[in-house]
Amino acid sequence: MLTAAAASGQPILPVFILDPETEAQGAAPLWRLGLSVEDFARRLGAAGSRLILRRGPALQVLHSLIAETGAGSVHWSRLYDPATIARDSAIKSALTAQGITATSHPGHVLFEPWTVETGQGGFYRVYSPFWRAVAGRDPGTLTAPPARLSAPDRWPASDRIADWHLGRRMQRGATVVLPHQAVGEAAALARLDQFVDQAIARYKELRDRPDLPATSRLSENLTYGEIAPLRLWHAGQRAAEDGKAGAAHFLREVVWREFAYHLIYHTPHITHANWREDWDGFPWRGDNPDAERWRRGMTGEPFVDAAMREMYVTGTMHNRARMIVASYLTKHLMTHWRVGLDWFADCLTDWDPASNAMGWQWTAGSGPDAAPYFRVFNPETQGEKFDPDGDYRRRFIAELSPDPPRDAASFFEAVPKRWRLDPRAPYPAPLIDLAVGRRRALEAYAARNS
Repeated sequence: MLTAAAASGQPILPVFILDPETEAQGAAPLWRLGLSVEDFARRLGAAGSRLILRRGPALQVLHSLIAETGAGSVHWSRLYDPATIARDSAIKSALTAQGITATSHPGHVLFEPWTVETGQGGFYRVYSPFWRAVAGRDPGTLTAPPARLSAPDRWPASDRIADWHLGRRMQRGATVVLPHQAVGEAAALARLDQFVDQAIARYKELRDRPDLPATSRLSENLTYGEIAPLRLWHAGQRAAEDGKAGAAHFLREVVWREFAYHLIYHTPHITHANWREDWDGFPWRGDNPDAERWRRGMTGEPFVDAAMREMYVTGTMHNRARMIVASYLTKHLMTHWRVGLDWFADCLTDWDPASNAMGWQWTAGSGPDAAPYFRVFNPETQGEKFDPDGDYRRRFIAELSPDPPRDAASFFEAVPKRWRLDPRAPYPAPLIDLAVGRRRALEAYAARNS
């Protein structure tokens, strides 16, 4: 987007608009977005430019800036969730009618969702054929950003990001989570280089081990556009050419994210309703006291609780752990996937509307390419398999150690004081017998299919 705008030869006025759609994000992603905006402003300053900050409805803000500056064109990066599509479509129509060139640019995904079609001309509903359809495609080449940006003769006024208080809902949790964030393009590139050098070769073998540094951890940076999926694709391709065995599976995971955006574009109801309509009558519970225990990382299942506490301490959660906590909530506790989806949307600094929706519905069974209804992950056996020495569980659960590590203790510093959690209290007994919970879920699934 920035390269295309700079190619015009006209002065560039970079703008970030905090509109109602953006401000409606959850506490953690909105706070993390603010960090990204601050980093981007510093990068623009190094290129001889600056970032103008404005708050309000996007179209209204753009009309105001156009009137102030005489701008003749507006460029932005294209997104694909329902709220953004509605907002940006209205902006493009209004600006075009005003005689302003309005252009959205790709980059957030590898392939535009409307360009990937089945042989019958529809969209893909299952991942494996989607992967086969795009695996051999050329997604394009990387382009270097402009080193300098032409500045306008006069800069319009800008808000101060500190006045927006984007982290106010994080409260004391921000201090705990901040050291675990890798903010900005430079940090993202360093993460990618480290992953390719040290971990990608064994990625397929070790990616499900939350006790090991075996994944890229780039979901955070992808969320805020600090690194492009195209860069990950090319890095994975080079690693595969260099004979690093895990690279091929890493590319499949990059495309799994792609598949989520393919679905959110073609079936936007995935964000709020059962993707499979025949699940609408399933007897999930709404929010309930058991779900509150789940939220607080106090279920008495160490793998589940370690995962939830990881989220409060680091802002993210290992992917294997996400499947376990989602399965436990929706199956053992028979709680609607929307309860979990909404909580993740509030707490994850790598929150992504497409991946979050597809992940929850995949695990619950109501979504595309879903796990079979009879797959009920057992958190105890999953812990034995993927955290064999218990390092992950001890890292985040203070009650399991006489001398808890720093991350385990930090959990009690991050969570709301109103929870009244005490690290000196004994670890809770299991909320439900795992065999009983599994049997109850399978009976409900069997009744649905009878």
